[in-house]
Amino acid sequence: MPEIVLEKESYLIMGACFEVYKEMGCGFLESVYQECLEKELSRQDIPFQPQVGLGLSYKGQRLLQKYIPDFICYQQVILEIKAVSMLANEHRAQIHNYLKASGCRLGLLVILVTLPKLNMRELFDKCK
Repeated sequence: MPEIVLEKESYLIMGACFEVYKEMGCGFLESVYQECLEKELSRQDIPFQPQVGLGLSYKGQRLLQKYIPDFICYQQVILEIKAVSMLANEHRAQIHNYLKASGCRLGLLVILVTLPKLNMRELFDKCK
């Protein structure tokens, strides 16, 4: 059986996501869930940084463009939330790029769908 990367941390983060969804339900904009999740992560004493600009470089030269994930938790977990009904390949590519740019070990892609359910569809391990 493969090792689960950052098991305790990801479990706590997912618990915070479920708590927000339990309280708020479905149908809100991503920005509303973002703000609620900031409050819940703080309430649960989960260390996080919201919307940190990740620097990019090309052949050793810094680019002006930055990637901005929704959250970096525990300084090693990217947490990206989406208020969509279906994942697109662009969402998967986005979190892979965040992992590459940040050096984080794990990415969580949380889908807050318009239907009444929360879906933790994707876990991305940098080692894959």
